Amino acid sequence: MMVPYYLLKAISKICCILPRGVCELLGRVLGNLAWIFVPKRRKDLARSQIKMCLGVSEEEAARLAKASAVRFGPMLMEVLRFPVIRRHIDEYVRIEGLDKLQKGLALGRGCIIAAAHSGNWELMGGAFAQAGIPLVGVAMKQRSSAADRFINEYRTLIGMHITYKSGVREMFDMLRKGWAIGLIMDQDTSRHNGIILDFFGRPTNCVPGAASMARFQNVPIFPAFMHRDDQGMHTLIVGDPVFVEKTKDKREDIRRTTQLLTHDIEAHVRKYPEEWFWLHDRWKSMRND
Repeated sequence: MMVPYYLLKAISKICCILPRGVCELLGRVLGNLAWIFVPKRRKDLARSQIKMCLGVSEEEAARLAKASAVRFGPMLMEVLRFPVIRRHIDEYVRIEGLDKLQKGLALGRGCIIAAAHSGNWELMGGAFAQAGIPLVGVAMKQRSSAADRFINEYRTLIGMHITYKSGVREMFDMLRKGWAIGLIMDQDTSRHNGIILDFFGRPTNCVPGAASMARFQNVPIFPAFMHRDDQGMHTLIVGDPVFVEKTKDKREDIRRTTQLLTHDIEAHVRKYPEEWFWLHDRWKSMRND
């Protein structure tokens, strides 16, 4: 059923007509309204994870939990405004360290961008693409076919090439052609697919895909994170390249690099805790072991 898709398209057209400030206000209102309907157990989970990771008071944990959820309102508005934003990307995003990424791609072997669910990660891909980085966004298929069609259409509109997580062969093909592969690597995964590493001082099931792919193809990994200031301007921070050491111990090579990338994520979350996805049950697979 495509009615929701056309409804999203209609809402997007309206948002593209409205001034940026009005959409920002609507986004905040939407985010605050949505927070009311977040189940109590999910709110409790977010507060519990924040206290465990950051050692803050109950009041501060509650503030951070709400702030990290409410920001999805303005984030959604920015996605709906992609047709406008792509023509004025410099008014929305500044990139620090773009030259590092360009030098990495100049080697001709492609690279991997290791990101997290912090800031507007959808806009991150668009900012890289609009800056001339040939980017493959690795997406998770949405439960709603209408939502899946809409978000992937808009990701493509802003310049990304999209493949699903199941498209591993396509990822390797694109790497060999010199593309950057964008991987978000901060969510829980199955114990079968993950490796146990340190994250916020706790054993955590982590995704080794970036390190595994980089080791196999001998390409650099660039940590990259988004931060949004109070004026609505995003800073996209590109870190120094990480190369996976290739020894006889493949498992240890991948473990060591994934731990390094996981520490980078932790450092960013500690710096900007309001912008991380605390509603996600990050340690679920560890409890279910």
